[in-house]
Amino acid sequence: MSIRHGMLALLSRGRRYGYQLRQEFEASTGATWPLNIGQVYTTLSRMERDGLVEPGAADEQGRVVYTITEAGRTELARWFSTPVGQSDRPRDELVIKVAMAVASGEADVRAVIQAQRRATMRALQELNRAKRAEAAGAAQRLVLDSAIFKAEAEQRWLDHCEAVLKENNA
Repeated sequence: MSIRHGMLALLSRGRRYGYQLRQEFEASTGATWPLNIGQVYTTLSRMERDGLVEPGAADEQGRVVYTITEAGRTELARWFSTPVGQSDRPRDELVIKVAMAVASGEADVRAVIQAQRRATMRALQELNRAKRAEAAGAAQRLVLDSAIFKAEAEQRWLDHCEAVLKENNA
């Protein structure tokens, strides 16, 4: 997800200042995507330059509040209506690591897989704890569920890697 589009989505609900956007973004993503406040203001500056948001007058505490523009609403609608393609996602470093471990012949591929399995299990346990502990709204729950499903899929893929290695060494 782009930070820019996430911030536009939050601004579509009303005027916000930078720190408020940061807090709501992190709350909406179940704190799985922490933002640096500098990122927030840099993104707001770019969105202002692109005509997607407008700064308003400072509030009583001196904070500049931002409002989404019509161009921003159009961009947000375009983003929501456009599916995310497989090629739009970052490369999966784990897949590349395992493939290169196999291709190099230098690495203990089973050890690479086992180290990842342990790390993924820890992450899965932490995600499940967070889900149980969190009085999460629907947005946070969906983010946590997505992370849990991805970790479970990673475990299945690691099982598959081991099976393929065993099959090829048999």
